[in-house]
Amino acid sequence: MRIVLVGPPGAGKGTQAAFLAKNLLIPHISTGDLFRANISKQTDLGKLAKSYMDAGNLVPDEVTIAMAKDRMEQSDAVNGFLLDGFPRNVSQAEALDEMLKAESMKLDAVLDLEVPEDEVVKRIAGRRICRNDSAHVFHVTYQPPKAAGVCDACGGELYQRDDDSEETVRKRLEVYHTQTEPIIDYYKAQGLVVTISALGKVEDVTGKAMAALKGDDE
Repeated sequence: MRIVLVGPPGAGKGTQAAFLAKNLLIPHISTGDLFRANISKQTDLGKLAKSYMDAGNLVPDEVTIAMAKDRMEQSDAVNGFLLDGFPRNVSQAEALDEMLKAESMKLDAVLDLEVPEDEVVKRIAGRRICRNDSAHVFHVTYQPPKAAGVCDACGGELYQRDDDSEETVRKRLEVYHTQTEPIIDYYKAQGLVVTISALGKVEDVTGKAMAALKGDDE
């Protein structure tokens, strides 16, 4: 299957993408991973992307599109892929359509993970990270530490990242509504959008997503 995963920040796209890709036996292709891989390997595209990032500018669509195209042409993506973070706007969605059309391919589905805005804010703004080890992550509501502000694993101080503040989260949501949400209507016009609620346990959401992608009734 060839799938695009969309949803607001905090919807759990990365987590769901990993589970779905494993279940469907297709590679999970995320924009973040593409950038990191190209920059660490110092590819021409990676160097170009880094020059924009170092200058504090957004990486142009054509660079992101070229990275995605290069990744989708690799052997493990022959039988399908799950795209996470790409396309992020309508022009990228149009470019993806053209890419696939040139290879006589098309998308099978666009999976839209729906989460109420207040829940997104609650999920992200409640996150606390250990200063000693960023892999130690807690949540003030969903996974609180035994002692407030102290990491259960190592006793390190827990803190809230600047980009996890409520104000920043709401700004990120504005960007999502303005730039990315329009691709849902773009794909709805093609009859590709499958919408599911991303509320509940991770495994339950994965189950709903798998059923929806297979066309089963929930």
